[in-house]
Amino acid sequence: MKTAKAATQNACKLCNPLGACLAFRGIEKCVPFLHGSQGCATYIRRYLISHFKEPVDIASSNFNEDTAVFGGSHNLKLGLKNVTQQYRPEVIGIATTCLSETIGDDVDMILRDYVRLFENGEPLPNGEPLPLMVHASTPSYQGTHIDGFHAAVRASVAKLAEEGPKQNLLNLFPNMVSPADIRYLKEVMQSFGLPAVILPDYSETLDGGPWAEYHRIPKGGTPVKAIRNTATAAGSIEFTSVLPASKSAGGYLESEFGVPRYELPLPIGIKQSDRFFALLEKLSETPLPENYEDERRRLVDAYADGHKYIFGKKAIVYGEEDLVISIAAFLAEIGIVPVLCASGGKSGKMKKRLLELVPDLEEKGGSVREGVDFVDIEEEAKVLEPDLLIGNSKGFKMSRKHTIPMVRIGFPIHDRFGGQRLHHLGYRGTQELFDRIVNTVIEERQASSPIGYTYM
Repeated sequence: MKTAKAATQNACKLCNPLGACLAFRGIEKCVPFLHGSQGCATYIRRYLISHFKEPVDIASSNFNEDTAVFGGSHNLKLGLKNVTQQYRPEVIGIATTCLSETIGDDVDMILRDYVRLFENGEPLPNGEPLPLMVHASTPSYQGTHIDGFHAAVRASVAKLAEEGPKQNLLNLFPNMVSPADIRYLKEVMQSFGLPAVILPDYSETLDGGPWAEYHRIPKGGTPVKAIRNTATAAGSIEFTSVLPASKSAGGYLESEFGVPRYELPLPIGIKQSDRFFALLEKLSETPLPENYEDERRRLVDAYADGHKYIFGKKAIVYGEEDLVISIAAFLAEIGIVPVLCASGGKSGKMKKRLLELVPDLEEKGGSVREGVDFVDIEEEAKVLEPDLLIGNSKGFKMSRKHTIPMVRIGFPIHDRFGGQRLHHLGYRGTQELFDRIVNTVIEERQASSPIGYTYM
């Protein structure tokens, strides 16, 4: 019997504005700006830098005691002016924090007043054009980092999309995936001859090459012009299982501009990758390119080769709801039983979507938990005795304490190198993930063997 808890302990989620800052880093010449305390910006910078191994600047309106009582209008306007002078951005992505939301700052009104200052003759900083300002409401007491991510993407489209003649263009909203996955999606679109707007695109801004000198705004990102064109696209593909259209960029474009929205789970595993590529074949009127047929054949062969090592193993999967759903479906496909699918998110849709993809989940002993923390997950792990943990680095202490092998996926990955380059999507990404899972099982068998055999 579950006991009631008064508070979350070691949350299985991160803060709402963190996701927004990540999304804003995927827009060209954009500076993320937090309306709140300096500590929020420092915390988010630490998480992003640790995972991506790249410098991340996040501006802040720097709340203090007076601001918390009397409001942050002055600080926000001053901060925007300073960022414009120092960075010369084309876009400033403004995300709110718990404090500014709690005191009730009307950010949209403050931004209108700020723009009027320059319309009424106040000199522009450095004589530069006034940056575009995109505002996303992201209090952490409402939602998780993935909610903030989607809020920022939707706010960017709502602010910048412009009506125009329809084009041979596809919008792709890939969810919070790795830079390696974004690069793969770009390659796929090119292979099908589909001009595409991928939003956000932090494949270069958060995984670029070395610099001879420091860049205040790294090159890369989805151009503003491309975001404006999203309203003229022939369709939008959105990777999600739980995001309602009312909160999504694709849903906004469909309701406001009539751009059809195609909703798919993250394409992990053969079945879900098949769905994604079948949709691209339909939209492009082009057969599947041969290189992806080859990738699929190699993956099927790998399933057959690795089956004997992993069939019947039990796994606990945790993280963002969309990622957990797609990973659980993939595990069922390769013969691993996802005995617990857990997330700190609370969409209310996770179990339903999982059962649609894995109808026999509960029959095989699997369960689904939303709104949990790592204390909840650890209590379940003691009873379930899984063979694997699959999720981000925040599960390491549980893995170490209970000697459960761990496969790291998603965000954040703080305790391994190259988390930003892990590939999960499509046949190729599934192949890499499958290899890592099989090798984790083999490594555990080697480590626990009294003779430490070297030949499998």
